Amino acid sequence: MSEVHLLEHPLIQHKLTHMRKKGTSTAGFRRLLSEISLLMGYEVTRDMSVEYLDIDTPLAEMRAPILVGKKIALISVLRAGQGLLEGLLELIPLAKVGHVGLYRDPVTLDAIEYYFKLPEQMSDRDCLVVDPMLATGHSATAAVERIKETNPKSIKFLCLLAAPPGIQYFHEQHPDVPLYTAAIDPELNEKGYIVPGLGDAGDRLYGTA
Repeated sequence: MSEVHLLEHPLIQHKLTHMRKKGTSTAGFRRLLSEISLLMGYEVTRDMSVEYLDIDTPLAEMRAPILVGKKIALISVLRAGQGLLEGLLELIPLAKVGHVGLYRDPVTLDAIEYYFKLPEQMSDRDCLVVDPMLATGHSATAAVERIKETNPKSIKFLCLLAAPPGIQYFHEQHPDVPLYTAAIDPELNEKGYIVPGLGDAGDRLYGTA
């Protein structure tokens, strides 16, 4: 079964609380999501390997750590994934970016693909797939399934909120992919939204109804 990493840093939780509030403006929601994604990015990249290089500081020579030739691909699940992508690109500006466009069928709740574009040479890349909400798990599962067809070096999935049904479904389909989330809320409502959640992340991010 895939790992679930709950990112409980106080700053992440503080910002998430403000995002949950229904009175938070679109601009405020967008800013908070970008800030949280940067903080979460620090946690998700903790296991990146380093090697040591001889350098000269203004005062002395030393051996200093640098990343070991990591080729990172940040994959945004459209459209709400764009909000998480922004902060991650500040943290990893040289990362390549891909997009998977999916929408949820309002009746079946299944994920329907409408766009797919990833960087070249995915077999050399460690992928971080981002989507704020892991509700039913159908969109996340479908996105990762398509990404796996390109044979990436590794995959991690990062979301802001998750619910037990989505985690279970994702686990069943992709037991090899670790999940990172800021919170696990208890349930879904009849429309498949996370409760208590924060509403529709895409609508709140872009000011649409």
